[in-house]
Amino acid sequence: MPSVLPDGEPAPVDGSLPVAALASLAERRLGVYVHVPYCRVRCGYCDFNTYTATELGGGASQASYAETAVREIDLLAGVLEGAPSAETVFFGGGTPTLLPSADLVRMLAAVRERFGLAGDAEVTTEANPDSVTPESLAALRDGGFTRISFGMQSAVPSVLAVLDRTHDPERVPQAVAWARAAGFEHVSLDLIYGTPGETLDDWRRSVDAALACGPDHVSAYSLIVEEGTVLARQVRSGVLPMPDDDDLADKYVLADEALTGAGLGWYEVSNWSRDGGSTAGGARCRHNELYWTSQNWLGIGPGAHAHVGGVRWWNVKHPTAYAARLADGRSPAQAREVLDVETQRVERVLLEIRLREGLPLDLVDRDRAAAVVASGLAETVGERLVLTLRGRLLADAVVRTLLD
Repeated sequence: MPSVLPDGEPAPVDGSLPVAALASLAERRLGVYVHVPYCRVRCGYCDFNTYTATELGGGASQASYAETAVREIDLLAGVLEGAPSAETVFFGGGTPTLLPSADLVRMLAAVRERFGLAGDAEVTTEANPDSVTPESLAALRDGGFTRISFGMQSAVPSVLAVLDRTHDPERVPQAVAWARAAGFEHVSLDLIYGTPGETLDDWRRSVDAALACGPDHVSAYSLIVEEGTVLARQVRSGVLPMPDDDDLADKYVLADEALTGAGLGWYEVSNWSRDGGSTAGGARCRHNELYWTSQNWLGIGPGAHAHVGGVRWWNVKHPTAYAARLADGRSPAQAREVLDVETQRVERVLLEIRLREGLPLDLVDRDRAAAVVASGLAETVGERLVLTLRGRLLADAVVRTLLD
């Protein structure tokens, strides 16, 4: 699988960071992302760094993955002495729950032992509805996981088939019920809209089915045709149509109305949560908020990205190369970049404009902000620029106006 990671500059083999980056450790909150790159089946729309067992061949097996990831956690703990306790840990992929629960708990325990966990730490794992059982969920909860995010995507079998999703829609409410019974504090469902062939009624059915499960968090993402995927080839050859912008807008509005009506408020353009409109957080995904507000996070696993004090680095992409570097006592980091002040400002604009709290006006030109407000795409709330509903539909255009 060809790498699409940026070039960057060489990363030290010992994983060391500039003194200036380390000096900022106490100034920002810390999260940990653990990438589990295994999937039972590769979905045609997905361009994430994932592998099926047959693709990997010898080495980098699922059975040894936890041990390998713990080695990277050990290495980073040596580099980041004095780091604050992690406030969030997020296991993503791939399908983390393809690994035994004991392996996920082991990796979490390593984070706890090397970095410490805040007393109210949020610990999330992603999961497919057909990759969990009551027993596996109970083991995860007992091991310290507090939040689970299920990849529901759709409640319509024909839509799931286009996406190459293999679970039975009826498994979703069952999995949610098992997670609640296991004691998970928060349960989230991920949805995708705009799949070729999906009607507005199909989408309404999916949103209604998600709400019937009683989640306290829902993510709804428009389908993006990523270059290099099976879906992109199908669209290019005319087998499937390209998602239509007007259709996507209609589906976003439908979701926002239904989710808001059910008591889930938007807090980021594609995310809604119970009490989402409250700055207290409610059931928001606190880990993702670290990304969106440019805090510090560590990325464990092949292809994982990390950021500390304005330095961003990323690991080698293939699990075999990742495991080999750690077996040799070397950092798996492939390259890194030191973000200058202007790059950090631009990234803050790109991310914070998507949040319900909006963007501090001192990050942008006031005349440009006024133009966005005059067009009805945003409003000023105190000293912040906040998207309107129409602005959320045209968030990319807002960013272009603010930055171009």
